[in-house]
Amino acid sequence: MNQRIELVGKSVGAALLIALGDFALLKLGNPIGPVIFAFGLLGVCYLGQNLFTGKCGFLIEDKIKWRDLLTILIVNLIAGYLIGVVFSLIDTQVATSAIEKAATWDTSMRFFIKSILCGVIMYIAVLMYRKGTPLGIIFGVPLFIFCGFQHCIANVITMGAAQTFSWSILICVAGNFVGSLLMWLIARSLPEKKGGLLVGEMVKITEKSDGATERGPKVAEKSAKVIEKSDNRGGKNAKSRKK
Repeated sequence: MNQRIELVGKSVGAALLIALGDFALLKLGNPIGPVIFAFGLLGVCYLGQNLFTGKCGFLIEDKIKWRDLLTILIVNLIAGYLIGVVFSLIDTQVATSAIEKAATWDTSMRFFIKSILCGVIMYIAVLMYRKGTPLGIIFGVPLFIFCGFQHCIANVITMGAAQTFSWSILICVAGNFVGSLLMWLIARSLPEKKGGLLVGEMVKITEKSDGATERGPKVAEKSAKVIEKSDNRGGKNAKSRKK
């Protein structure tokens, strides 16, 4: 029960952080808005919140349950929409921008492809963060916004701010999911490098090193036995000379 509450709580937290970024985007527009929007995903990653577009690409790798991923998506969408509605009540400029933006969305193949490409960027951004650098987020988020690619959670927040609904959100969810998993498959097929060495090579070197470490005590033990035998022979020779 506590795990479910935590799952839902972190999903609401992720929606709130993305909503803050979306508010800046709707309020400020280009070029400042897309840059500040990156704050949302940075917050999600650093605070360990549950964002659908940040989780779906790692569904298999992290062994995420389908039920949990679906819960994250539903909570992200509902919380995001409601936060968007609140934004529309406190800032008319945000509401106007949201209405204009939502009017451009449709259920075309072009919209679906834009959603796929956003999913690709999101997977790369989160993967880079997991490897120790936030640069994927800092550059990746403005990239998908400047390119006009579609992010389902950001879109549902904008819908809330516009106080409208569009079935394009389903196309966007599907596209983000496909793009993230597609990029996961591509990344999985590539050899991973660390410090100029392939991971497989590093494993072999480590195994050799471990083998040498294991052999070390055995060599020392054999040397001690040889020395002991030598000492014993020396003692016998000394006794024979005395006689």
